[in-house]
Amino acid sequence: MEIKRVWAMPNKRTFQIKPIKRLLAKYICNGKWVDPFPYPFKVDALQTMKDIPSYSVDGVLYDPPYSPRQLKECYDSLGQCLTFEDTSNKTWSSWKNEICRIVKPGGIVISFGWNSAGMGIKKGFKKIEILMVCHGGQHHDTIVTVEKKVQNHLVEG
Repeated sequence: MEIKRVWAMPNKRTFQIKPIKRLLAKYICNGKWVDPFPYPFKVDALQTMKDIPSYSVDGVLYDPPYSPRQLKECYDSLGQCLTFEDTSNKTWSSWKNEICRIVKPGGIVISFGWNSAGMGIKKGFKKIEILMVCHGGQHHDTIVTVEKKVQNHLVEG
């Protein structure tokens, strides 16, 4: 597995940060890709993914809100009220379960966040690359985890 650390200015448009843009170009060459959290956020990501057939996409760009506060801000912008349960870890697990369902075996998931947890081996994914983008000062790093689906994971639910 390759691990890289680079420096870049922060940008709310994550995919425009130069080292991230280069990483995406390396993996998104062809096939059907899904971004359940397109900028600016205007749709319910979980519902969007539930409408996608199982094992039908080659890759997912998983760039969710990184914290419960950011999640609340996103849904507030849609005019939706969130409960405490909506901003719990259950929400992130629901998104990951849907990603597991829609990605083909051999597909790629590129996860963005403040950690390198990604999808994980328990969900049938193997890490192939990690990119740490350090923004300096008081900004959190952006950690990009690239994983390949090596086995199907049945989501109980």
